[in-house]
Amino acid sequence: MEYGHPRGHVFYRKMARSYPCITRGEGIYLYDENGKRFIDGSGGAIVVNIGHGQKEVAQAAMEQMAQAGFVHGTQFTTRVMEEYAEALAGVLPQGIDKIYFLSGGSESVEAAVKMARQYQADSGEVERWRVASRWNSYHGNTLGALSLTGRTGSRKPYLPLLINFPHFPPPYCYRCSFGLTYPQCGLECAKALEKMIQMEGPETISAVILEPVGGATIGALVPPEGYLSKIQEICRRYGLLYIDDEVMAGMGRTGRWFAVEHWGVQPDIVVLGKGMSSGYFPLSAAATRAEVAERLKEKGGGFVHGHTYSHHPVACAVGLTVLRILQRNRLVERCRERGNYLMKKLEELRASSAIVGDVRGKGLMTAIEFVKDKKTKEPFPRSAKVTEKILDTAFEHGLVLYPGTGFVDGINGDMVMVGPPFVVEEKEIDEILQILKATLSKIEEKIS
Repeated sequence: MEYGHPRGHVFYRKMARSYPCITRGEGIYLYDENGKRFIDGSGGAIVVNIGHGQKEVAQAAMEQMAQAGFVHGTQFTTRVMEEYAEALAGVLPQGIDKIYFLSGGSESVEAAVKMARQYQADSGEVERWRVASRWNSYHGNTLGALSLTGRTGSRKPYLPLLINFPHFPPPYCYRCSFGLTYPQCGLECAKALEKMIQMEGPETISAVILEPVGGATIGALVPPEGYLSKIQEICRRYGLLYIDDEVMAGMGRTGRWFAVEHWGVQPDIVVLGKGMSSGYFPLSAAATRAEVAERLKEKGGGFVHGHTYSHHPVACAVGLTVLRILQRNRLVERCRERGNYLMKKLEELRASSAIVGDVRGKGLMTAIEFVKDKKTKEPFPRSAKVTEKILDTAFEHGLVLYPGTGFVDGINGDMVMVGPPFVVEEKEIDEILQILKATLSKIEEKIS
């Protein structure tokens, strides 16, 4: 049976394709109703970290549902939420220990924006309401989060609805916005934040939000050494809160519990999602320092915010179980080791392929950027749909990847992300690369 628009009643995310129906998953593999096996080479949308088919997670969810499936966050707490908050605070960046549980990354980003605004207002900085972010960033698809998102293709249909949040260039060293080379550049991309703050008026800006390692809108972009420290220093100098968006990069994906730990910076608010539940249940969080939470309590009686499904006991049961599996099986350390092996193989792919311009990332959060000319870095025209062709060809061969387009100039730019679950074996990484090589060989034949 084929599934897709216009058959049935599902409003599919992509209406011009058919969908295999997945009936089970195990480790890094998914199986459809016809028995075809897919390697989940991207953990869905860089979500699945502990692997598919973990019955321990299902058991924890079922037990919590049997005890109390729902209580409202303004009326009750639950033991599982208290235990999860304590366990999660133990791995969060130093000083971040007050956790507001939600159900999706966009929700958590909006909560962080409101938290920063309320903190500034309660501190007497009543004009501070805007949050600065970067171009080519992704912070969500609800209107507030989309206003922060720097992917022009996602923003364009909704521009009249978006909030006037300022943006500045990303640290995209492969295609430097300033035509400079690191380290001679002096981190001009970080200094651009300060110039923007001065132009916009520091008294109007409450916070800066950054992905420590860029996500699917620019492809596992790793900042150069000194960049995040400079951003933090600028935030401190101008009285801005530093919001660390770890929705994709957090919970071990880069080989550390949180990506900012690679550079030793200390954010004021951390946004979490995706890997918190490994995709088993909708779960996210906005976490902050005790000082911020206490300020909100003193001035306004608490955080003026809420969702029906915030502080959900079943979500917390799932999150706690995922966290315990990550710790017990040392999967964050395993992610770092497997990530080193994956990057080595991707570098070999870059050297052998005529269209792989760059490979980048940390841990099991990596990306491959494709170019028409490796010497000039000229991108393929968007009309060629290179990403889609690579994605579809790999899919036919049973490999799932995560796409990204438009990051070069808002229109052009092709890449795929590779980020399997942390349980991946080296031999399975080899299989992923074999399919990738065969896929690229076929694509190169067609475009040559």
